[in-house]
Amino acid sequence: MTTSEPTPQHILQSRLPNPAQLVPQLGEIGGALFKATGNGSVPRSTISLLQLRAGQLVGNTYLTVMHTDNLRKAGETEQRLTAVASWRDAPWFTDAERVALALVEAVLTANPSGERVPDELYALASQHYDDKALATLIMAIGQVCFFIPLALIGKPLAGVAPAEQWRE
Repeated sequence: MTTSEPTPQHILQSRLPNPAQLVPQLGEIGGALFKATGNGSVPRSTISLLQLRAGQLVGNTYLTVMHTDNLRKAGETEQRLTAVASWRDAPWFTDAERVALALVEAVLTANPSGERVPDELYALASQHYDDKALATLIMAIGQVCFFIPLALIGKPLAGVAPAEQWRE
């Protein structure tokens, strides 16, 4: 039986060159989304946690590594980082963070029995967030969802400097 060695990152390349160079408006859109979600109504750590969960749900290493690195740089604990995938039974999340994680899961996971975001989940979310914060959470989910196709189709390299993520 032969085993295959993982391919070194420097040999791999993304499918696309840097999309921000191909479509310069991408940087403006990304900057506007970051500014909108950074309006202070929801802690940046909560937004990053839900975006990490989105990367996990779509099975994308680039998004998962990027959001994990961002959270780590912001001082998040290893327990919280590793427990995002199993947040429902992990003791390290606030009720408000749990609602944010439940919302992103509801949006990104098909519900064979009906509505993805049921009234009960919205009611629970509204107990923890006012209207501005709920709108901000929705935009944060939209922000990561905007970049999911680039991550899945373009396949930027994970864990490398931004200048090295995209092929020349």
